[in-house]
Amino acid sequence: MTIKSPLLSRPGAVEAGGPDSGVASHYGEPLREQRALAAGTAVVDLSHRGIVTVTGPDRLSWLNTLSSQQLTSLPAGESTELLLLSVQGRIEFDARVVDDGGTTWLIVEAAEAGPLAEWLGKMKFMLRVEIADVSADWAVLGSSRAVREWSALKVWEDPWPHVGAGGYAYSVVSEDAHPGMDRPWFEYLVPVAELEATLGDRPLAGVWAAEALRIAAWRPRLGAETDDKTIPHELDLLRTAVHLSKGCYKGQETVARVHNLGHPPRRLVFLQLDGSQHTMPEVGSEVRLGERKVGVVTSVAQHYEMGPVALAVIKRSVAPDEILTVMDGDEPYTAAQEVIVAPDAGQVVGRQTGFLRGTR
Repeated sequence: MTIKSPLLSRPGAVEAGGPDSGVASHYGEPLREQRALAAGTAVVDLSHRGIVTVTGPDRLSWLNTLSSQQLTSLPAGESTELLLLSVQGRIEFDARVVDDGGTTWLIVEAAEAGPLAEWLGKMKFMLRVEIADVSADWAVLGSSRAVREWSALKVWEDPWPHVGAGGYAYSVVSEDAHPGMDRPWFEYLVPVAELEATLGDRPLAGVWAAEALRIAAWRPRLGAETDDKTIPHELDLLRTAVHLSKGCYKGQETVARVHNLGHPPRRLVFLQLDGSQHTMPEVGSEVRLGERKVGVVTSVAQHYEMGPVALAVIKRSVAPDEILTVMDGDEPYTAAQEVIVAPDAGQVVGRQTGFLRGTR
């Protein structure tokens, strides 16, 4: 069931479609909203996010055994990210994680909360944990800056693009040079009943703005950059969501094997699209090298500075200096690629020292 945000009643609100149904795509001025969101003067309504809570004294040690992330020593208030994988190492769930000392909060995509809560419920056995889907009672507000007035709220701070403890970067750029450094990101948990009062007269941006900033930061999203074959290495998710030295979990064998080989079969790439046509290709458009299909567009947006940009997942064998073509039906778009995940293990920046980040 789609959760409709009460903020859709705000002037100019145009509801988004697809995975962002239930919140506004924009409020009449998408590019102005994007500038304001990037500057930290506006926030974005993410009330459609799914939220699952896990309580009980065994919650962190239990989630640690199930997931790719080291959680047993997660301090209250610190943020991280976890993946739940299939036996083959393919991504099934991607959750933003923050623990408040008594409850672990898992923020997921709108369609994932119910299935995640159901799956976790089947895995609890005799452990002292309780799982609840609280999506209907809690909303999320996103911001590119810490909001001082909201310091008492529960908040998840995106660790991207910092390499966490036990993590590994598959990028060809250093952490300091990574474009994600230009996008700090905070997601505040707000009771739905208090959403309007918490927001007050603070300016709003639509999810189109948030998506454009996410794409420019090379930040993958479940359901956009993932399909039923995606493994974490292909999206550079080992930097924030995988601890390579933790104990066993489902999918660990694949994670370790591919990491040791250093060659994931596909790689995430950032595309600068030819903007002369004043249109943008659709998500799902083919990425071609000459006449050969080598990948697919996974996310696309109009960036307020760079123009039309996209993320795509392409074959690892495509050379980084190739100019690609995106085909939207019969409409071709020239696409210059920026390497996110290196095609050659020898080009990878590699492991860096990093720690879980706390709230500011």
